[in-house]
Amino acid sequence: MSTEPHDHAADLLEEESRDAAPVGGGLTSEAPNVTSAVAGVDDGAEDDGEPAPEPVFKNVEEFVRLRFLPVYVRPEGGQFRWCKEWWRHAEAVSRFQALWHAWEVLRWEAGTGMAVWYRDHLDFQMSIILGDNGPFRECTSRRHQDPRPLPADPSPEGWFEDEW
Repeated sequence: MSTEPHDHAADLLEEESRDAAPVGGGLTSEAPNVTSAVAGVDDGAEDDGEPAPEPVFKNVEEFVRLRFLPVYVRPEGGQFRWCKEWWRHAEAVSRFQALWHAWEVLRWEAGTGMAVWYRDHLDFQMSIILGDNGPFRECTSRRHQDPRPLPADPSPEGWFEDEW
């Protein structure tokens, strides 16, 4: 029997990424199921038969409405952009989902868990999500503008060699 610590959260992340289910708008989930991720948090205790902690938020919308928006208050305009229909922006949804899942896991880390979440996750993502070149760049809090994907023409036949 190995005496090295086993990273259950990493196992769950790997397993869930293989079984990722589609989310709204045809997007593919890039993060594991939060219940599974929270269950994988290793608090140093052996499995004592207690149920795994439940996530605080049942979905990314709850996380944005009940945690993000009330806490992360910034003046709109200038370098900060927001869209009241944030859920119509695939990039924003993907980034908020990553923030939510990281928050659900790191909240169980004693001491510095939340500091790590702010430093490594929230602070990094906010300049992208709310930035003047981010997913809400053409929106305001009063008006949504459908995102337009970058244009791309198909490459000529045979331009790329098949790799698989």
